[in-house]
Amino acid sequence: MSQAKRILVGQSGGPTSAINASLAGVIAGAREKGAHAIGMRYGIQGFLDGRTVDLDQAVPDDDALSLLRDTPASWLGSCRFKLPEPEADPEFFASALERIDAAGVSAVLYIGGNDSMDTIAKLARYGAQVGSDVRFVGVPKTIDNDLVGTDHTPGYGSAARFVATAVAEVARDADVYDLKSVTFVEIMGRDAGWLAGSACLASPDVVLLPEVPLDEDTLMAKVEALLAEKNTVMVATSEGVRDASGRLIAERTVAAGTGTDEFGHLAQLSGASRYLAALAKERLGCKTRAVEISTFQRCASHCASSTDLDEAFALGRLGALAALDGQTGVMCAVERTSDDPYRAELRTVGVADVANKVKPVPREWIAADGMGVTPEFVRYVRPLVAPPEQIAYEGGLPRQMPPLA
Repeated sequence: MSQAKRILVGQSGGPTSAINASLAGVIAGAREKGAHAIGMRYGIQGFLDGRTVDLDQAVPDDDALSLLRDTPASWLGSCRFKLPEPEADPEFFASALERIDAAGVSAVLYIGGNDSMDTIAKLARYGAQVGSDVRFVGVPKTIDNDLVGTDHTPGYGSAARFVATAVAEVARDADVYDLKSVTFVEIMGRDAGWLAGSACLASPDVVLLPEVPLDEDTLMAKVEALLAEKNTVMVATSEGVRDASGRLIAERTVAAGTGTDEFGHLAQLSGASRYLAALAKERLGCKTRAVEISTFQRCASHCASSTDLDEAFALGRLGALAALDGQTGVMCAVERTSDDPYRAELRTVGVADVANKVKPVPREWIAADGMGVTPEFVRYVRPLVAPPEQIAYEGGLPRQMPPLA
């Protein structure tokens, strides 16, 4: 194959139910152009260690592509590897570009979130500085939904569907006894409350987001007033909830010695629900429970949204087509044109305008007291969680792509 007909694709950061749909889209887009796709094993870090896979052989036909589309987690493997600044370590980038050239590829696609877009932005910047012909394109992915430049990100709709389903089902479980109780359901979202906000579809009593500092006294007063009217109170809380000083509530329960990843984020960010449940038990004297749905919300493919997977596939395909058509330093994005009926268009945006930025939930979409969301948020999220994906089953369990060796 000629250099112009080879593309390299990797996956990075936390997995989702839709990241492999984007990978399938990249492979499909490459095949449309008569190109050959090569996969990075374990992201850019694995590639720099010489670990790749021939995707034409590993995903040989449309049945395999379809199966890959519905398989959760990062099939190629992932990493959290922070690249230095090109100006500070040009030797690193020269070596990386040498490896890319040696692989005979003309385009590099990276599927991921904020940190992955940082990787693409740096590679594209260095490539431009040295006049490289290699194209660098980002394909968005994150259940946190906090990338700027796009209406929403693949992975969010499926995670939101699972979160709302889980909150609704836990609420039923919590309400079976004739006694006063408060259940705190902890939901992922380090810096933005998009995923915790999606619990609104299950109508919890309180929703706590990182965007509004938490006042414990106000929260306890609200819960106490709710308990005077009903037996069961449901609180959906983001793991990223902070106090007025900006300190994460979760840090009060994080084990001593917990480290950070390559990008400076806490390696384990959980505990907000446990802290608040203990606080409510102490202050209100009622039964409390902390529920951490943890990694289920990012890998529950049985609860995936068809809209989410369709868009993830389409954005991956767009990434391949854009790169092979000569675009570089861009990220594929979604532009919503209508809520009801839901319609959206795909486009590309400058990745430098996306990297290392966080899109918060707009303050006007959050209740005045900071403990819920408005109808605007509901209108935003509702079309992203439906319809459910019609996945294939085998032996009563979801059929999935076999892991790579």
